[in-house]
Amino acid sequence: MRKPTVFTDDSATIETPGIRENLTQFVHQLIQVLLVGFTIGMMRTVVPALAEREFGVAKGSFMLLSAFVVAFGVVKGTLNLVAGRLAERIGRKQVLLLGWIAAIPIPPMIYVAPSWNWIVAATVLLGINQGLCWSMTQTAKLDFTRADQRGLTLGLNEFSGYVGVALAGIITTYAASALGPRLGLLTFGVVVIGLALVLTLVWVQETLPFATAEAARHRARDATTLRPRYPERVSETPGIWEVFALMSWRDRRLAAVSQAGLVEKSVDALVWVMFPVFLLDRGVSLPVIGWIVGMYGFVWGGSQLFTGRLSDRVGRFWPNVLGMWICGAGVALVVLGQGFLWWSISAAIAGFGMALLYPNLSAAVADITPPTWRGSAIGIYRFWRDLGYGIGALGLGLSAHFSGSTVAAFWLVAILMALSGGILWLWGEETHPRLNPAST
Repeated sequence: MRKPTVFTDDSATIETPGIRENLTQFVHQLIQVLLVGFTIGMMRTVVPALAEREFGVAKGSFMLLSAFVVAFGVVKGTLNLVAGRLAERIGRKQVLLLGWIAAIPIPPMIYVAPSWNWIVAATVLLGINQGLCWSMTQTAKLDFTRADQRGLTLGLNEFSGYVGVALAGIITTYAASALGPRLGLLTFGVVVIGLALVLTLVWVQETLPFATAEAARHRARDATTLRPRYPERVSETPGIWEVFALMSWRDRRLAAVSQAGLVEKSVDALVWVMFPVFLLDRGVSLPVIGWIVGMYGFVWGGSQLFTGRLSDRVGRFWPNVLGMWICGAGVALVVLGQGFLWWSISAAIAGFGMALLYPNLSAAVADITPPTWRGSAIGIYRFWRDLGYGIGALGLGLSAHFSGSTVAAFWLVAILMALSGGILWLWGEETHPRLNPAST
């Protein structure tokens, strides 16, 4: 069996595509997305739960509480858009490095924050970090894995990231209890971001030439049984606005995926902003809140070990549609009962639905976008998806503000997920090139 050639940043040599053939770099990228998950996870439980005591947010100020997630969603969504295009110009590794540099001020800002405005500002930097870094871990893996491995690749990517989110949420609750919220978050953040910078500089390699080679093979009609249904009447090298139009309305399949991504992020905004407050109001302690909310992340992350691979076998369409509906049902169940076991099971159901749809919406985009502008397409999909943080958090804040309760926010999200799943069912189609290939 031929050994894969060695690839360096300044070399034109291309390794053989595939997970096994590029296992070392695949593992490095999984570690990167784990650290990206740690970085956002440190903001997800302690910060909203202690907003009143530590940062001066008055009890019941739902709009102010939502402000930092709105800022995060808008910034991250915009940076996703920028990251995809920038990565096609300067490379994936450089964009990843820029994302980690942007994260450096976050822990000290939280530590010295005199008011909630500082937390909002730190979250803007977090949005830059997440938009650049998470996009690049995903895009880089897609560069050097085969088309029949995309579901597995994205499942492993999101598994690593969201297990990181869940672990960080739990670890930081104990760190906050032992060291105090500010020192606990400072210590955790400095270790994570410092480690990520070192690993990026020393071990991560550039993967852009893999995408270039794939495009060349496609132009040469390299023999393959996988003929994707790429959008028709598109320029060979489309500009960013042409790709934006395709993703947003011109191609109904891609538009269906984009709207589903936007709506499903309202679930994550709910878990981030309202779920800890909902539980705190019912007398649940901070460490127990970490475990209940963490159940959502653990099931979401862990289930993606097989839901991504499942879509490589059965296709993307039904995992995506059913995932939207199951996730929405889990959200509704939270407010229909009470107790640690009930809330944990409800969170787990929502997490399983998210595991079905999350890697496979991205895989659907990757299936039907050519490698020459796949980075831009994924960036625009991620723009719409993560804009859902901002729009979702705003909607959650308004519903909780006018109803005077977090319960209304849960019902809003459950209804939106049901409707969005219906749109995906009506407009979408199977995108896996093996199951629904283009005509020759």
